[in-house]
Amino acid sequence: MFTYAGQSRKLFWTPKHEQTISKHGLRALLPNNVEVIAGPGCPVCVTPSMVLDEAIELARKGVIITAFGDLMMVPATETSLYGLKAEGADVRIVYGPHDAVEIAERNPDRDVVFCAVGFETTAPGVASEILRGVPKNFSIISAHRLIPPAMELLMGVGDLQIDGFICPGHVATIIGMKPFRRFSEAYRMPTIVSGFEPNDVLLSLAMLLKQLKDREPRCENEYIRTVKEEGNIRAQKIIEEVFDVTNAHWRGIGRVPESGYVLKEEFEEYDAEKRYGLQIKKSVDIHPGCNCHLVMIGKIYPPECKLFGTVCRPEKPYGPCMVSSEGTCRIYYKYGAALK
Repeated sequence: MFTYAGQSRKLFWTPKHEQTISKHGLRALLPNNVEVIAGPGCPVCVTPSMVLDEAIELARKGVIITAFGDLMMVPATETSLYGLKAEGADVRIVYGPHDAVEIAERNPDRDVVFCAVGFETTAPGVASEILRGVPKNFSIISAHRLIPPAMELLMGVGDLQIDGFICPGHVATIIGMKPFRRFSEAYRMPTIVSGFEPNDVLLSLAMLLKQLKDREPRCENEYIRTVKEEGNIRAQKIIEEVFDVTNAHWRGIGRVPESGYVLKEEFEEYDAEKRYGLQIKKSVDIHPGCNCHLVMIGKIYPPECKLFGTVCRPEKPYGPCMVSSEGTCRIYYKYGAALK
């Protein structure tokens, strides 16, 4: 049994960690004065509706759209990529950017666009394809997002109490420990970089609570078998060679400074937004009645949304958090019986 005798604490972690704790019923092991809350760590949940609206507009003009499978059912302003495919548009699921490039090579008479969605973990794959050389009929809609800036934004939400962060180990595998150290050094916030197995999660919680008990905020690496202090230098260089950091919009959160990647000027011929002059006048990120924006920043739990499990279900999601296996609402819906 997990024991902790301190005051009540609210600890933020990613939906990927939430999946582990919910699937394995780990909340039953936690003391009542420890509350763990999923933050905005689901990549397709925070992908703006405009990205999908742009892809939908291109598909309707005959462009082949390629995307990860968990992006297909994410609601856009009027429909989804899956709904568009059902109408007959050429929308294809791929496992990664290399698959999309191969589709472009096999269809030289068609334009192919890849929806480049994800955090720091997926950006190196896209960058390496572009550096290797892609066909002229290939381009991307860049929707990569960076985790540390979003965490920093959460720190500024006045009515949101945060006592500690459990950070995503797969992101730290790429960017290393330094970007996360600002939270313990500048904000005096206990911070742990964690893996995703049940033992990783429990050990990370123990490490975090010890910091709180000792009143010694640090940035510690629980995921030592994978995460190095400097991260993956080669992957970082590839990203820096292809992308510039830019301000970016997060669905349900808004504009987050320096939290996205855009192709450098020398590679802008592969930027679909510039190639096709895309100008979506109005996109709807959060539809009326949906509370995904409150779920993503940890202000409410999914069952507190009136649409949860009724209007909004995995087979017909109304909000983005009900789509992906890493979406907080989807996790609560699937593992509800294991939740405390």
